[in-house]
Amino acid sequence: MAAAAAISGEAETKISDHIEPWKLKFPAFPYKPYSIQLQFMESLYKSLDSGGISMLESPTGTGKTLSLICSALQWLVDRRKKPIAEEANQCGDGGGDDDEPDWLRNYVVPKPEVVKKKTESKKIDRVVKHDRVVDLFGEKGGNEGVEKVKVKSGVEEKNDDEFLMQEYESGGEDGIGKRKKGYGVGMSSSSEEDEEEGGWVEDEGKGKGGMKVYFCSRTHSQLSQFVKELRKTGFGSELNVVSLGSRKNLCINEDVLKLGNATRINERCLELQKNKKSEKSKTKNLGTRGRKSRTKASCGCPMLRNPKLQKEFISEVLEQDALDIEDLVDLGSRLGTCPYYGSRSLVPSADLVILPYQSLLSKSSRGSLGLDLKGSVVIIDEAHNLADSLISMYDAKVTTSQLENVHQSLEGYLGRFQKLLGPGNRRYIQTLKVVTRAFLQVLHHDKDRDASCDESCDSTDEKNSHESSMAINDFLFSLDIDNINFVKLMQYIKESNIIRKVSGYRDKVALLQNTSNLAHEPDEGSTLSGFHSLVDLLLSLTNKNADGRIIISRTKSTSSKQHEGSIKYVMLTGEKIFAEILDQAHAVVLVGGTLQPIEETRERLFPWLSPEDLHFFSCNHIVPPESIMPIAVSRGPSGLTFDFSYSSRSSPKMMEELGLLLCNISAVVPEGIVVFFSSFDYEAKAYDTWKASGILQRITRKKIIFREPRSNTDIESVLKEYKDTIDRLSINTKESQASQNGALLLAVVGGKISEGINFSDGMGRCIVMVGLPYPSPSDIELLERIKHIEGLEDTDTGNTSTSLPGQDHNVQAGFDILHRCKRRGREYYENLCMKAVNQSIGRAIRHKNDYAAILLVDSRYATDPSKRSSSHPVNKLPQWIKDRLVPTTSSYGEVHRLLNQFFRHNKNKGV
Repeated sequence: MAAAAAISGEAETKISDHIEPWKLKFPAFPYKPYSIQLQFMESLYKSLDSGGISMLESPTGTGKTLSLICSALQWLVDRRKKPIAEEANQCGDGGGDDDEPDWLRNYVVPKPEVVKKKTESKKIDRVVKHDRVVDLFGEKGGNEGVEKVKVKSGVEEKNDDEFLMQEYESGGEDGIGKRKKGYGVGMSSSSEEDEEEGGWVEDEGKGKGGMKVYFCSRTHSQLSQFVKELRKTGFGSELNVVSLGSRKNLCINEDVLKLGNATRINERCLELQKNKKSEKSKTKNLGTRGRKSRTKASCGCPMLRNPKLQKEFISEVLEQDALDIEDLVDLGSRLGTCPYYGSRSLVPSADLVILPYQSLLSKSSRGSLGLDLKGSVVIIDEAHNLADSLISMYDAKVTTSQLENVHQSLEGYLGRFQKLLGPGNRRYIQTLKVVTRAFLQVLHHDKDRDASCDESCDSTDEKNSHESSMAINDFLFSLDIDNINFVKLMQYIKESNIIRKVSGYRDKVALLQNTSNLAHEPDEGSTLSGFHSLVDLLLSLTNKNADGRIIISRTKSTSSKQHEGSIKYVMLTGEKIFAEILDQAHAVVLVGGTLQPIEETRERLFPWLSPEDLHFFSCNHIVPPESIMPIAVSRGPSGLTFDFSYSSRSSPKMMEELGLLLCNISAVVPEGIVVFFSSFDYEAKAYDTWKASGILQRITRKKIIFREPRSNTDIESVLKEYKDTIDRLSINTKESQASQNGALLLAVVGGKISEGINFSDGMGRCIVMVGLPYPSPSDIELLERIKHIEGLEDTDTGNTSTSLPGQDHNVQAGFDILHRCKRRGREYYENLCMKAVNQSIGRAIRHKNDYAAILLVDSRYATDPSKRSSSHPVNKLPQWIKDRLVPTTSSYGEVHRLLNQFFRHNKNKGV
């Protein structure tokens, strides 16, 4: 035996000698990796070994996703092998089986019979623990949802008992109340979380070893792309993989999907779960006592009624390779069962969970989905805007129309049931009326503003607006509602089921009076949506005073004299929210193509971690240096210095000089040029200037011009026409001496095109960044975040207010706040700008053989490298661009010469 083992060991050594080292460490990588891919995988593997927080930057087009998969999942496999190996060593010869396969083969999916036994045992335990019935995907208790309204010959049914609430006893100082009888349905502040999995058959255990990898990104399309890359490796079939998505993306109930809006789809889904249908099941023979029929309640949604189909769905998902959202929808549609809840039921036994930002970053969503991050790995892709994405999830906003709808609903409900309600319910409903009335008064109380605005505002403006901000405590004191216990009020809303009772009665009355316009009203118009928005805001008022600010916006239409407005809570800090994830997970990895400058992310999410302790990795691009030509352009063709700062950019001469620049480069740059502006308004102003001066016509002699639409729904068609035009003209240019050689796309920083569109090859031969796109200093939410980061206190009344955003005096007020910032607030403002620049110029160069020029058009980009300060914009560019940047040029003639040489070289290289 020993000799055989020695021979076997020698054979393995000889085999391994012929295997490249990377194949031994990352065997799942489907082909030989580039050096930067190997560096990325090794860095990620090392950071997962160490645990904690790390940031990894890899330019788009470098195979980042595949590298991430092969490193993280290989680490998971290796990590799980360690305990098995240690246990085998401890047990010795008598403790193991020589024929025992590794963990991947040993980790088999439980057979349907085993799952069935587990489920039956689980159901018995539930009955023992609680004398209640949990219906399929239902809530606790009976049918308390809003039922279909019965109408006979247009006469209202007299029985409104379904909308009457059970008596509620107010709690003590702990804020906890209770109902005298029954269970009832708790109401969350968000319809997304007001649910349970119900009767889905699921494996209660985690994947073997208890550790999971959670991968999340911003969009469903990015998650689908991740799954496609996963299938290139063996992990897609070897590991249990589950993709999670929103109801809007996974629902297969056509009647629900017709609602279109995500909020309404969520609400309707929950309503159907609560609308149980009683069905006869088995009839039991009681002998001489007769026969007894048993009834059971099934979900109102037809996609949630058949347990056999649910089991079949789970079985098929587990048997197949990794499925993305579209695959789950196809499977659910074919079987006729819900893929949304079906995918959720697979989370406990999954090794890899693929999900959107919202589902992982929101604490309530994690609880709703049953996500346990303890000891697991969390990978957050597209993390360049993580801080803003995180805190925006905790923002809350209610509009004037929503408040009016809710207030009228409460008045109507109280008028109908006041004599039937107990004192507890009456007291809290009156409290809600007081709150909604106070909110409405602050939105309508603007007579003084109107008087001053009539004198100073341009009468041609369609809308006059005014914004102000204040701390939570100041807001409550100003409305004289600081004596209300919002914790107890929130507890009442959750326990009493008031939202569905009141909104259900409101909808019934509206239907019977033939005044309902629910099919045509705006997204925010339903009573249920209004209640959810109000409750989210009330919940925000229980936060600490320093954690956020209240933004009051009032808008008056000069034509209709109608008042609109909103009250919004803005979360200012994300570090406490992100700390909850860090404290639970073994490791958190932030990944992106353009993460720099990373200091902004560190300061906002984990400021306690020193820069020296943060593991940061950034790799170069896979393209050779001669395939990228970044140039800082400080002068235009006529010699005018480019200065697109706020005070100079609107100069007609400055915009005309920019137009002349585009005229000239259109003659030398083949195929597509993408030009990024700081805003839609500035793009429109420049376009109109070129049109009036004749410059636009000169550009169109060489390039057909396209403009980014404001509506996201039109983006796809514009991009398709842009690409088709480039392809068509590219062919024509080769075959003849056609005058036009491509297309030019005018885009906006922060728009759809700058965030998620790839301009590979001819679609992006040149990227032009116009100026430094600093955020508008008149943005009141931005100013509040800057003040919070800097630690500034208000100097006057405690409020920061602006009116008619965009007016010079309001912009100046924003600049005044920036001038008061010593370091952190100013750095945050500058970093926001450069992150937007990096994200936009990173749209080009998508693969190894791609090439493009990048023009940074503003004198502020140009500088002598030896005299460049650490805060200079160029120092915040990605390393792969900064290393190849032409930092200064003496004139536009030098820029033109460099571009001509660059494109001639790459054209010849491709022949």
